[in-house]
Amino acid sequence: YLQISIDPYHIEIWPGYITSIRQHERDILLCTEITHKVMRTDTLYTILRQLTVETKDYQKAFKTEVIGSIVLTDYNNKTYRITDVDFTSSPLSTFSLKDTKVSFAEYFKSRYNLIITDSSQPMLISKPTNKHIRGGQEEFISLIPEFTRATGITDHMRTNIRFMKSMSDHTRLNPEMRLQRLRNFNERLNSSAKSTEVLKEWNMKLDNDLLKIPARILPCEKILLGHGVRYICDEKANWTREFRNCSMFCNAEISRWQVILPSRCCRETQLFVQMCIKVARNMSLVLATPKYIEMDDDRNNSYTTAVEMATSEDPQILMIVIQQPNEEKYSVIKKKCCIDRPVASQVVTMKMIAPTSEKSAGLMSIATKVVIQMNAKLRGIPWMIDLPLKGLMTIGFDVCHSSKDKNTSYSALVATMDVRSSSRYFSAVSKHQKFQELSNDIILHFTFALRAYRNEHGSLPERILFYRDGVGDGQLHQVVNTELNHLRIKAQEIYEAAGKHEIGPRLAFIVVSKRLNTRYFFSNNNPPPGTVVDDVITLPERYDFFIVSQSVRQGTVSPTSYNVIYDTMGLTPDRIQMLTYKMTHMYYNYTGTCRVPAVCQYAHKLAYLVAESIHCPPSQLHERNLYFL
Repeated sequence: YLQISIDPYHIEIWPGYITSIRQHERDILLCTEITHKVMRTDTLYTILRQLTVETKDYQKAFKTEVIGSIVLTDYNNKTYRITDVDFTSSPLSTFSLKDTKVSFAEYFKSRYNLIITDSSQPMLISKPTNKHIRGGQEEFISLIPEFTRATGITDHMRTNIRFMKSMSDHTRLNPEMRLQRLRNFNERLNSSAKSTEVLKEWNMKLDNDLLKIPARILPCEKILLGHGVRYICDEKANWTREFRNCSMFCNAEISRWQVILPSRCCRETQLFVQMCIKVARNMSLVLATPKYIEMDDDRNNSYTTAVEMATSEDPQILMIVIQQPNEEKYSVIKKKCCIDRPVASQVVTMKMIAPTSEKSAGLMSIATKVVIQMNAKLRGIPWMIDLPLKGLMTIGFDVCHSSKDKNTSYSALVATMDVRSSSRYFSAVSKHQKFQELSNDIILHFTFALRAYRNEHGSLPERILFYRDGVGDGQLHQVVNTELNHLRIKAQEIYEAAGKHEIGPRLAFIVVSKRLNTRYFFSNNNPPPGTVVDDVITLPERYDFFIVSQSVRQGTVSPTSYNVIYDTMGLTPDRIQMLTYKMTHMYYNYTGTCRVPAVCQYAHKLAYLVAESIHCPPSQLHERNLYFL
């Protein structure tokens, strides 16, 4: 397939395939997935020249822009990860080549017949990967910006709705198109002389069609709402429409709340707040008329001053209105509300809440989502699932890397306090450096979560279901041999100290993986939510299964892989699968299922908030609430 140009945005999309061959449950299988590489037609030299004009400190801006990004060099069609920019070097700098000194400019002219137009540009540095080292390349690799193209898309591009729509038209293939391309690829492999020769050498032969695998569909989940209302999910696992005119399962009374806004946004904000009050009334939530704090301007200092003023009156929650999405402003507000003056906060943008002729019908939907979030942040329970187990603590753990500092990451743990009987959660965040082991963070947070549970119920949980997200295949060995072993030992100590020598902790530790190349289909369509596969395409050395828990409007749905690496809960595999699927219904940011169990999504949301906006652990006064929704 030829590359696709998206002209106005200087972007090219290169279609391709990802393949892997490995022993699965019964046979050796070839896993094939369609992928797309996003290439920018602009070189890094173009980006450098642009930053030189637009910014005062162009060197710092250029480093921020390119370090950590993947680039492609057209002259050898290879990709590299940029680890540094050397402004002290240039194409006129020399290096050793066969016992002689030669400049980069001379080398590229003789080797690739490429002439450098700007001899003062800096050199890009790429640390050799393990693959490079195995090939004998142990020294750092120097690249010239003029001959280097960036791959991927920037955060600024992601905010461009038209651009993302153009991208998705080419990259989000529906099941029928995906199946056809996979079959075409199969035909090419079976007909190509080179591929058949390789297969013959290994005494292997490819099947002529995709593999048929056994699967089953879990029962539709019952969503419990207020006044005893039960809604059985439909085939899309979504209850947005049915939820709007029903009472929430448990409501927090919001009698003291304030709205901070620029004075020029007054009229639109008041209309939106009135709609929120109307929606809340329909859902049997008491939402009083708020106090408004108007600001003369929308500078960052004005928001911090307004939050200081508002928190002096001890509000339950603040609604803060900003003109348009602004990363720096959002960061300032969240730092103030999460660290300096701990208070629940709901940030909304004028773009989201201002009524227009195009989206007037969707404004009520936005108001509904905002009211649900406000209720959840104040320990209300928007909805509940039919959960048969008592005394269950579910824990989610995830890691998020900071975009500001490539060597810093934040890990977050979020735990339920038995959702059947408590609306409280426990959450904690830790900062750690690159390549640092996470076992100490996990043990510390786990101990505090058990203490919080015992303070809530007077006893330790009967069962603990731990979902560990953010683990690549290369880290699995470390997770099993370090994190899990420390976790088991600590849990045993805590339960023995509590006098539970005989029972001990009934614990299951499950590694969650979302970045998969595995796809499965049902009658040339996406499989319905709740489709479980635990045979044929699973791995023989693992106790693993796949679940499709979402319904998607566009493209092909992706399953989530669950690898149970430790289990003393005493439940059958069917029960573990059913319990995992139930947990995907408990994410209060969306009236539908999410791709992973809700505690994993909460942990990701919290780690992302800290990594992107506040850059240090939040106040402990927040640790029992879902303030990060």
